Amino acid sequence: MPERIPGNVIRWLFSSRDGALNRLVPRWIFLRGLAAIYFSAFYTLLFQIEGLIGPSGILPAQSYLTAVARAFPSKKFWFAPTLFWFSSSQHALMIVTWVGVVASILAFLNLWPRFSFFVCWLCFLSFVTAAGDFSNYQSDGMLLEAGFIALFFAPRGLLPGLGAKSPPSRASLFLLQWEWFRIYFESGMVKVLSGDRQWRTLTAMDHYYQNGPLPTWVGWYVEHFPHWFHVASAAGTLVLELVLVCMLFFPRRVRILCFFIVTPWEIGVILTANYTFLNYLVLSLGFLLLDDRFLLPFVPTRYRTAITARDAKPIASEKEPETGEMQADPAADRAPLRSILHRLNGHLDAVRLAISAVMLSWIFYNTTAEMILLAFRRAPILTTPIAALDPFRIANQYGLFAVMTNGRYEIEFQGSDDGENWVAYPFRYKPQALNEAPGIYAPYQPRFDWNLWFASLGDWRQNDIVPYTEERLLVNSGGVLALFRGNPYAKSPPTYVRAVLWQYWFTSREEKHVTGNWWGREHLALYAPVVTRTPEGQIAVVEIPEELPPHN
Repeated sequence: MPERIPGNVIRWLFSSRDGALNRLVPRWIFLRGLAAIYFSAFYTLLFQIEGLIGPSGILPAQSYLTAVARAFPSKKFWFAPTLFWFSSSQHALMIVTWVGVVASILAFLNLWPRFSFFVCWLCFLSFVTAAGDFSNYQSDGMLLEAGFIALFFAPRGLLPGLGAKSPPSRASLFLLQWEWFRIYFESGMVKVLSGDRQWRTLTAMDHYYQNGPLPTWVGWYVEHFPHWFHVASAAGTLVLELVLVCMLFFPRRVRILCFFIVTPWEIGVILTANYTFLNYLVLSLGFLLLDDRFLLPFVPTRYRTAITARDAKPIASEKEPETGEMQADPAADRAPLRSILHRLNGHLDAVRLAISAVMLSWIFYNTTAEMILLAFRRAPILTTPIAALDPFRIANQYGLFAVMTNGRYEIEFQGSDDGENWVAYPFRYKPQALNEAPGIYAPYQPRFDWNLWFASLGDWRQNDIVPYTEERLLVNSGGVLALFRGNPYAKSPPTYVRAVLWQYWFTSREEKHVTGNWWGREHLALYAPVVTRTPEGQIAVVEIPEELPPHN
């Protein structure tokens, strides 16, 4: 008999007790992927967080939080939700990062998954909130959104296994699929809405592999494919993002077909560009297009038996014992206590259901409204709920590569003792040495190198991290120097530091064969002021750069 009572509909949508029993294996796969992505995010921070936002880092977290407290004294905790309000010392930064590493390992091992994922989410939110420019990436929002929804999606219990006793709620399953869809579809929307000439003429992929933030050696080879391949790739990107992902809303067989279209595409993106954990997250979300029936042949026999037994035998419901011949009950004295606990558990279930219904509905409203506002900016939509959740980054608007860059530009830091002879600081991941092949680093995220790519498209006045880095190099800041591959001034800091701008490009097949170089480059201009330290220890500007030539 169909459910007609609104309360039953709410339970059907938001309660894990009445969840989707046919999605246990996809859930298990996705959650292992999510835990691995969290681990990669925290692992990379172990080597970077001190130099990025430590007390002697480029953008100290304490400076940011002090500014927030000054601007929003009564709302600072909501505006900037982070554990670093308690302390943003070097030790506090490392403790939170290590806690995130341990929690991600526990989540991967499926130990108390809901609590483990909550700790992961809280620690990562704490970093993202305090990191300023070093966390203004869509990938960070994607992980926080998926991580928060996973708190309602993951099974209950300490050792839940596949979690047959608490299957995924339908609302949380849909919202994760909805996030997967929006990442693609909104990216397609912004490409069309931007009016970018390269997308209109299908030339957007001609130099995409060269001009992205951190190219790979595979991308060098793909860059030299025939022009028709790049035209087809640009057209395929638009078709996939705007049309094919809509297969999510079709019947089961169509969704499975969609999975086998988008998954190879994502693998190709992973091999040809380093977009940190972004594509790994999208890849993991894609498994939620599948169901247990499809994945069952790939499940080990012992687990497969448990799943088939579950399907054959419905989960028993709690019933009152049947009355029969009156017998002595040694546990009768405990009946009142059981009754109290039963009622208490019922109240807790009601609270959990209410929280789930409110939060997941709120996220759905915000993400739907933001998609509408992406196309119709003046649409009469209430934006107060959007603003309220914005600090937590759990209901986001996406849109990748709306406008393609026309060239590749690189900022290089250099030191000098005399102001005439300059020595470059070597980067760990950014293109620099012409004969060094670009590597495959993702999901590892070198946030410093990544930010410098964005900074190279503007000027130093818009990108404080460049002059701040110059200042730290003048004093040989250990945390900042750890972001580089080496320190050419290990014995004593340089007298002068500057940042210059180069244009880079992939060499041709012929040039690489002759010279062995993967890159060619040309010096463009001084990017940021030349700075030095006065005898009193103050920072002094020696030279201000002229306006940069047009580049983007």
